[in-house]
Amino acid sequence: MSLDTVVEDIREEAHARAEEIRTEAEARAEEIESAAEEDAEEIRAEAEREVEREIEQLREQRLSSAKLEAKQKRLEARRDVLAEVREAVEEELAALEGDTREELTRELLEAASTEFDEGDDVSVYGREDDRELIESILADYDGYAYAGEYDCLGGVVVESEGSRVRVNNTFDSVLEDVWEENLQSISNRLFEQ
Repeated sequence: MSLDTVVEDIREEAHARAEEIRTEAEARAEEIESAAEEDAEEIRAEAEREVEREIEQLREQRLSSAKLEAKQKRLEARRDVLAEVREAVEEELAALEGDTREELTRELLEAASTEFDEGDDVSVYGREDDRELIESILADYDGYAYAGEYDCLGGVVVESEGSRVRVNNTFDSVLEDVWEENLQSISNRLFEQ
């Protein structure tokens, strides 16, 4: 065997080995590239899912916020309507006249008088516009006297030093009690759904 033949054999063997290494390297490179593409696809898909979740979460937050704002506006509108109704009732109470006003004032004074002992000196306060009415009603009560003005829609505030009792039987106080007791049913009637 000649040296040239040996060199040629070694060269062929080196080329074959180089080709084998190149083929293995290309296969490995393809595997790495394929794995990288799969990883990239998975990362992209996860990023898309995350973006979708964030979009959905943001949409839910905005929807929830809008619903809350709408609810607050409805409640505010209801409060305004209830305030208007209350104001209208107060105006009607203040405008009561004649027999109706006298009858209500008598009933409120009579209810208050049960809190006082016979013979007590009792002071009665009322609306300035009702002074004459209250004084005429007090003519039926011994020891009762009109004591002055009380800022109210009507009715009476009755007190006695001797018994240390003060009874607020004004239209305002009665309205407040009735309003509080019936607010839910008033609201239901006004805002039937």
